[in-house]
Amino acid sequence: QVQLVESGGGLVQAGGSLRLSCAASGAASGRAFFGYPVAWFRQVPGQDREFVATIRRTNGITYYADFVKGRFTISRDNAKNTVYLQMNSLKPEDTAVYYCAVPSSLYLSDYSGKGEYDYWGRGTQVTVSS
Repeated sequence: QVQLVESGGGLVQAGGSLRLSCAASGAASGRAFFGYPVAWFRQVPGQDREFVATIRRTNGITYYADFVKGRFTISRDNAKNTVYLQMNSLKPEDTAVYYCAVPSSLYLSDYSGKGEYDYWGRGTQVTVSS
């Protein structure tokens, strides 16, 4: 069983920055992250969960939602089994619960599709005040 734990959320003023972390834990943590894509999604209560960014573990290729391009950066530290989401120039509309997710397949047909991901963390709240 893959266990993902997000951290780093909090309250920040508009224009500020936060760095979220996603760490794999449990007996399968090494296999969980090795070679697999890791994605960040976010969700506002009452709305659908939306794609934010994905990093492909084997080659480092990244994908971003249009609304975060130039502001957010996804990166990984393989030695620590951790993936990060650096969020700069935050806006009030970035307020949401942020989740990391891992699929059970190495290669996906749609790296932004939430249905492609099988394991999810519990999320970390990000609140951006105006």
